[in-house]
Amino acid sequence: MSTQELLTPILSFLQCETPQAWIDEAVKPENLPILLVDHANCELKAAQTAMLLLRRYAVDKESGEALLAWLKPFEDFVYRKVGDGDFSQHVNLSKKLISKSNFEHGDELIAKMVLLIKEELHHFQQVWDIMQDRGVEYGNLTAARYARGMMKNVRTHDPVKLIDTLICGAYIEARSCERFAKLAPYLDEELNKFYISLLRSEARHFQDYLSLAQTISNEDISTRVKLIGKKEAELISNPDSEFRFHSGAPI
Repeated sequence: MSTQELLTPILSFLQCETPQAWIDEAVKPENLPILLVDHANCELKAAQTAMLLLRRYAVDKESGEALLAWLKPFEDFVYRKVGDGDFSQHVNLSKKLISKSNFEHGDELIAKMVLLIKEELHHFQQVWDIMQDRGVEYGNLTAARYARGMMKNVRTHDPVKLIDTLICGAYIEARSCERFAKLAPYLDEELNKFYISLLRSEARHFQDYLSLAQTISNEDISTRVKLIGKKEAELISNPDSEFRFHSGAPI
């Protein structure tokens, strides 16, 4: 499938495209370290979000502990500076997850989220490897306003809390893919190929989130999708004081 074929449903879903001003900022050589560090952070956060959904809604306590253990080496490295950055022994989950009996969509949520976590952790390792090759240190970065701004749209009671969280996840994944495609033509050959490979790998993630949201909901979710999409577009289009992978138009 061509890049454009992968992008078509993503661009149809998103309510705006990334401003050219953000791209102009992103491709400045001095901003490449920030871009790579924040990209690595985003890959880990995507895995953490999927894990939290599984622990909160889908799996029993023992399975939840196994999920925590799966991500612990990555979190130790990023947040506590523990470990050497070699995660080759931690890419796969060590045990089969058991679904909670009181959540009818547990098996589907487990199947989609475990695959997503595995892919996000692999991509985290790939970004870290590129950072090492280029001498980019894994420094601390403040979080972008984007994810926090998205989660402000999530209602506070279930099942609509879960549905809104999944819709937000769909937009975050779709925006990531759109930015992979937007950035790729401006980058050197290695990063160009890498970002196109990420687009190919992650293009279905937003659809997985959306299909789960609709499956869990007893009502059509299109109104919520449009509302949250409008808020997402505002975060991307409005002026932003910080440059990050998901930041808005630079001031």
